Amino acid sequence: MSFSLAAPAPAAPPHTGGLLLLLDGTPGLLTVAGIGIALLLFLIIKVRLQPFVALLAVSITVGLLSGLSVTELFGTVQRSDAVSTLESGMGGILGHVAIIIGLGTMLGAILEVSGGAEVLAARLLRLFGERRAPLAMGLTGLIFGIPVFFDVGIFVLAPLVYAAAKRGGKSILLYCLPLLAGLSMTHAFLPPHPGPVAAAGLLHVQLGWVVLMGIVCGIPAVLAAWAYSAWIGRRIFVPVPQDMVEAAEEARRTVAAERVAVARPVAVGGTSGSDVPAPDRDVPVSAAEPQEKPVPLGVVLGIIGTPLVLILAATFSSVALDPSTGRSVIEFFGHPFVALTIALLLAYYLLGIRRGWSRKSLENVSTASLKPVGNILLVVGAGGIFGAVLKASGVAQALSDTFHGVGLPVIVLAYLISLVLRVAQGSATVAIVTTAGIVAPLLSEGHHSAAFAALVIMSISAGSIFASHVNDGGFWMVAKYFGISERDTLKTWTVLESVLSVAGFAVAAVVSVFV
Repeated sequence: MSFSLAAPAPAAPPHTGGLLLLLDGTPGLLTVAGIGIALLLFLIIKVRLQPFVALLAVSITVGLLSGLSVTELFGTVQRSDAVSTLESGMGGILGHVAIIIGLGTMLGAILEVSGGAEVLAARLLRLFGERRAPLAMGLTGLIFGIPVFFDVGIFVLAPLVYAAAKRGGKSILLYCLPLLAGLSMTHAFLPPHPGPVAAAGLLHVQLGWVVLMGIVCGIPAVLAAWAYSAWIGRRIFVPVPQDMVEAAEEARRTVAAERVAVARPVAVGGTSGSDVPAPDRDVPVSAAEPQEKPVPLGVVLGIIGTPLVLILAATFSSVALDPSTGRSVIEFFGHPFVALTIALLLAYYLLGIRRGWSRKSLENVSTASLKPVGNILLVVGAGGIFGAVLKASGVAQALSDTFHGVGLPVIVLAYLISLVLRVAQGSATVAIVTTAGIVAPLLSEGHHSAAFAALVIMSISAGSIFASHVNDGGFWMVAKYFGISERDTLKTWTVLESVLSVAGFAVAAVVSVFV
């Protein structure tokens, strides 16, 4: 049920079945929106409620306060034709996001366990030399950050940072900050990471446009962050943390043992390995045991680049080509589901089966990689519920009308809302899904192009990484992994994230003028 806020106030509330309709008209709906956002921040910051539960609770509260009926919110068993706002909101977003995040996560896990990151970093370090090792670490983070999560990238690549910093004898900041900038940029701006994928689903934007605008906005942003890294790294000296070096060496030995264990069922007896028991992880690695060959750099780059190229090709074909069989073929292979599946199958064969992995090992790595995804998908789904409730209740339309009255461009409003939510509660994902639900009506009624909508997503993503501080888990991960004090982490990592955020938003705002 919908109504126009521009028309005279109706005699009856728009949702007569609601339990709690506090005020009628736009002022009441804006009050409900304010209560909802304040309640969300209170539950996450003060009560420490899990973000999924907090978003779900706030969505229900906002729906009831704005006048939605219980039937509109939840549906009923008796009326099978009743549409549940909660179910449609979660199902609508997860139907698009879950497949992409799942495929992308498995692809990143295969690249991680196979040693692709180490090969990439080692080759770049040799190519650029010791003098330009910070640039090599930055490029490693930028390339390897496309298919893997931010925290996984830190875990895998931190030992390489320690080694480069020890050889160079300089502050570890010169080496870790460029790496972190590359990982953070890809995590914020590029699919298949949860943030941009979730925003694309909520705002109904083709993923190809998100990839294109992510590159356009993200590359200048990371260059600005690298410049800041070089400047601050020469002014603050942080030694390589010896305890983390020892822990990293132990972790590398463990990973090496696991990789040999992966190859062993194939090497012993010549079987396929699918019916061979997995070896004990605690068995030490012997020099006599078969070692996997290094991953070819071209294979790593090809696997990472394949889905991006296919998705971009499909996006351009939909704009540049007339409907035809050729265009349909390009769009089929360039659909995110198909493109990521192709990349994953290539990784299975080139990084797994061809190098001696058993089918059982591939299955184990893929299954284990999906375990952390559950929380992300639930938070994204709850964000879809929040957006659906805002739309169904009329709150989103009231916010849209009010924002239009303020006179600020949509892209600026999206950035500011995301920034405030990020600084207040720390979670980039919560900031993205909440902001996307709020600004969606501004796009749906403005008849904006897909390119502009993708730039709005870049603006939201940029705001979601601003000023990482003590309420963000990434802040503590950076501080502990690289041995940086809390004070210096605020001076370096927090500012680095702010530089990425502001630079990315600035590029998006400038480009939006032309699209």
